[in-house]
Amino acid sequence: MNIARSLPLLTTKLVPLVRQRLWLQVLIAMALGIGFGILIGPTAGLVPSEIADVIGAWVALPGKLFLLAIQFVVVPLVVASVIRGIAAGEGTQSLGKLGLRTTGFFVLSTIVAVIIGMGMALVIKPGSFIDRDALTSALGSDALAPVETTAPAGPPQLNEIPELITGLFPADPLTTFTSGNMLQIVIAAMIIGVAVVMTGSDQRRPLLDLLASVQAACMVIVGFVLRFAPLAVFGLLAQLSARIGLSALIGTGMYVATVVGGLFILFAVYLTVVRVLAGRAPLAFLKTVSDVLLLAFSTSSSAAVMPATLTTTEKKLGVPENIARFVIPLGTTINMAGTALYQAVAALFLAQVFGVEIGIAGMVLIVVMATGAAIGSPGTPGVGIVILASILTSVGIPPAGIAIILGVDRLLDMCRTVVNVTGDMVASVTMAKLMEDKAPVADDRANS
Repeated sequence: MNIARSLPLLTTKLVPLVRQRLWLQVLIAMALGIGFGILIGPTAGLVPSEIADVIGAWVALPGKLFLLAIQFVVVPLVVASVIRGIAAGEGTQSLGKLGLRTTGFFVLSTIVAVIIGMGMALVIKPGSFIDRDALTSALGSDALAPVETTAPAGPPQLNEIPELITGLFPADPLTTFTSGNMLQIVIAAMIIGVAVVMTGSDQRRPLLDLLASVQAACMVIVGFVLRFAPLAVFGLLAQLSARIGLSALIGTGMYVATVVGGLFILFAVYLTVVRVLAGRAPLAFLKTVSDVLLLAFSTSSSAAVMPATLTTTEKKLGVPENIARFVIPLGTTINMAGTALYQAVAALFLAQVFGVEIGIAGMVLIVVMATGAAIGSPGTPGVGIVILASILTSVGIPPAGIAIILGVDRLLDMCRTVVNVTGDMVASVTMAKLMEDKAPVADDRANS
């Protein structure tokens, strides 16, 4: 009787809590999605695989539409944010300092991430936990044959550097903004932003007002779409669980543990930077950004959550607009430290599985390629697995090994996206401190 009486009271307390907190809705949807996927997947065996695939495809439809809707506003939002962020600086000298410091922060953190990943893989040796005989029977002996390297065993030649540099710059704005190449889009927006700063106030005001309207419209779309985030998360995770089941996750558990352990160390490094360089309490910082991190975990896309990241950085972390609107879009494009760490672990893991001797030169090549590829990769789900294929080929590892880790890639994609988004916000508060802005900051500063 006591339980029956307490249920209505519990419901009245839980329902408002769930409705008011998006992160809690997403968390519940994640648990329900995984549970539903296991029920219709190969683990439970309650539903034939053909029917399970059909159910999974339909259940995942809202999630795919959700990601498409978010990506629909990414380009105009990035362009408007970068240009307005640069124009808000009102000076090329401060912009130059901010750009150099921010780029240096992202490059250094990516290199540190790759080193952490390789160190974890060398210490734990997750590839030794895979039965190579079973792997041979599953993939076939042809798939395990060594491959010739297709990339140079070192940095690019001196005569290749000019071509690499020119390839970074956009040919014309219209083609660039429709190409989907986020690095070129950010560079084009930066060029336009610098030009706007150097024009008279009367000439630049109409353009900035137009971009402000574009930004506002994009945020309205994002706010509407985010209401469907729990449904999207439920569908995506249900399809994932239905396809791979629990057995596939357990089989590569040590590899997953190695990547997650490396990401946790990198996450701790970011929190140390928050304390030492930004002067903020790490726990208070985490509490402030928890909604964004959970959303990043559920969507597996730093680009998809960029509007929420930008809003949290400006309004909750108190970072000035001119810094937040420059660092966050740039970080969404080039800060893929978590992805670089994952690629380093995956490369050494598969090298251990296939018995490929990497050597010092191969490790250096992995550091260079993982860093460069991560910086140039878009912040969208699944792109890491594509980049990994080129890294594997460059050091002589059979690309067929990707089939081993493909089943858990979505889970790791979710984890590394959290680290990437954390890095963006850590860079923002750090740059705000280094640039010595005296803007008021929210009450998440250290009180201890």
